[in-house]
Amino acid sequence: MSLTHRYGRLALIAGASEGLGAAFARFLASEGMDLVLVARRKEPLEQLAEALTGAFGIKAYCICCDLSDAYATQSVQTELAGREVDLLVYNAALSYIGPFEKNSQEHHQRIAGTNMITPLRMMQVFGAPMLERGKGAMVLMSSLAGFQGSGFLAAYAATKAFNRVLAESLWYEWKNRGVDVISCCAGATATPNFINTNPEKARFFAPRVQEPSEVVEECFRRLGKQPSCITGRGNRFATFIMQKLMPRKMAITLMGDTTRKMYRL
Repeated sequence: MSLTHRYGRLALIAGASEGLGAAFARFLASEGMDLVLVARRKEPLEQLAEALTGAFGIKAYCICCDLSDAYATQSVQTELAGREVDLLVYNAALSYIGPFEKNSQEHHQRIAGTNMITPLRMMQVFGAPMLERGKGAMVLMSSLAGFQGSGFLAAYAATKAFNRVLAESLWYEWKNRGVDVISCCAGATATPNFINTNPEKARFFAPRVQEPSEVVEECFRRLGKQPSCITGRGNRFATFIMQKLMPRKMAITLMGDTTRKMYRL
C-alpha cells in the first residue's frame, strides 16, 4: 500500500534543508507526497523544493523558521494556513560536542528547544487532527547517543533519549487509532553536519557510517510495524552488545572514550 493511500497527501519535514531531512523529503516526494519543508535557511530549502518538484511533479512549500524558538510550532501552523499534515518527520536537531560546562546556557536552551520542546508541541498539534481523522504518521529522529550516558554529548544525548521514549509512548497510545509513530535511531550518518565536525576515523570494529538514504529507507520499512528502530545491522549489533552484554558503567565509559578520541578532546 502506498504512503499516500495509508496516510494522506501532505508531509511536513522539520529540519529539511540537507542531510537526513533532504533524504526524507526526496523519499516522500518519490512516493507522490506533497511537501512542507521547514528549516532556518531559505536558499537551500528553495533549491531542494525546486529540485523535487521538477523530479517528481509534486508540490513543495517552504517555511523558514528557527525551530529553537518558543513560538516555532505556532509560526508553522500560521504558514500552513489550514493545510492538514498527514505525515510528520521531525529531523531537526542541535548539538554541542565538548565539555558540558563550556557550552553556554543560551545554547543549552536552544538544544532543548529544538530537540525536545518543539517536537513535543508539533506531535500534539499535528497528532490530534490525525487521531480525529483516524489516519496519519509521525517519525521522530533519535540517536544511539541517547541509549546511555554519552560524555561530551551530554545535552544532545539526553534530548535524544527523550525523543525515543516520547515516540515509543505515543506508538502505544495511538497504535489502534490509525496513527503510526516511530522513533528512528540512527548511528553515524554521512550528513554535512557530521562531516563538518571532522571526526577522527572510527576504530576498525565500529559500525560503518551510513548514507542518509539508507536510514530513511529502513525507517519507512519499519514504520507501522514497531515503536522504534535502529538503522543499520552494525548499529544494531553494537547496541545489543552495549545494552545487553556490557555493564552500564562500561557502556557509558566506552561512549565517552570514543567521543573523546573522535573529536580530540
